[in-house]
Amino acid sequence: MSRITARKRVTRITVATSRSVRDDLLAVEEPLEIRVGGNSLAITMRTPGNDVDLAAGFLVSEGVIARGDDFAAARYCAGATDEGLNTYNVLDVTLAAGVPAPDPSLERAFYTTSSCGLCGKASIDAVRTTSQHAVQHDDLVLDPGLLATFPDRLREAQDVFEKTGGLHAAALFDGRTGRMLVLREDVGRHNAVDKVVGWAVKEGRLPLSGTVLMVSGRASFELTQKASMAGIPVLAAVSAPSSLAVDLAKEVGITIVGFLRGQSMVVYSRPERIVEPARTAEPQRETVSAP
Repeated sequence: MSRITARKRVTRITVATSRSVRDDLLAVEEPLEIRVGGNSLAITMRTPGNDVDLAAGFLVSEGVIARGDDFAAARYCAGATDEGLNTYNVLDVTLAAGVPAPDPSLERAFYTTSSCGLCGKASIDAVRTTSQHAVQHDDLVLDPGLLATFPDRLREAQDVFEKTGGLHAAALFDGRTGRMLVLREDVGRHNAVDKVVGWAVKEGRLPLSGTVLMVSGRASFELTQKASMAGIPVLAAVSAPSSLAVDLAKEVGITIVGFLRGQSMVVYSRPERIVEPARTAEPQRETVSAP
């Protein structure tokens, strides 16, 4: 049985019509403890899979690393239980030589839930980490017609969501060609984004200039922060952004697009990046006066 999905016995009821018992697939949610150099940094609830991406992206979001060269290796820790078994739920990251260890103040006293990645933070000021990848001068100009295709393409590529209906997704698109570079799914929207950013870390692609981060839910402050830390100039969502997300986007120069559905969208910041291509004017017909 895959650790991404789990088969459970359920009772399906249709009011005044039927009642049946059958097996159903659910998205798995398990804790992942992220350690750096053997020291515990955080515990997050996630869908197993792409855990190294998740850890790498998390470290970018926290300002621990900023480039692929900062991340040396990661391994699952054996002996994670009293019986000495490897649960594949404890991942220890090794940073590259010369990269400072995380500030002890980053250590979370309690775990991060799948719904809230910032629950261990003491204040909003504490999460306004300064990004090493400024985006305000990113020269990406995006065709809204191309952008409008991203939600359907995101949905079509969600293999696990198709089976369970219970996962968020995040995808990274090339803003100029529209090519989907990577897609990740997770029970936590922040984890899905971290997995996307972590993929970019391993591929040596940071900063992610000229790209669009497309998410399946809303655009929260935290997702905007993660986009900023990875150097992503455009964050698009099928639902609404929060007011704090828009405030941060304006502050750092990110374009936020919300309610991206069908052929319509709402641009909340830096709208000059979303521009329809110039159309060649039709030649005017010569008019001839009647005699």
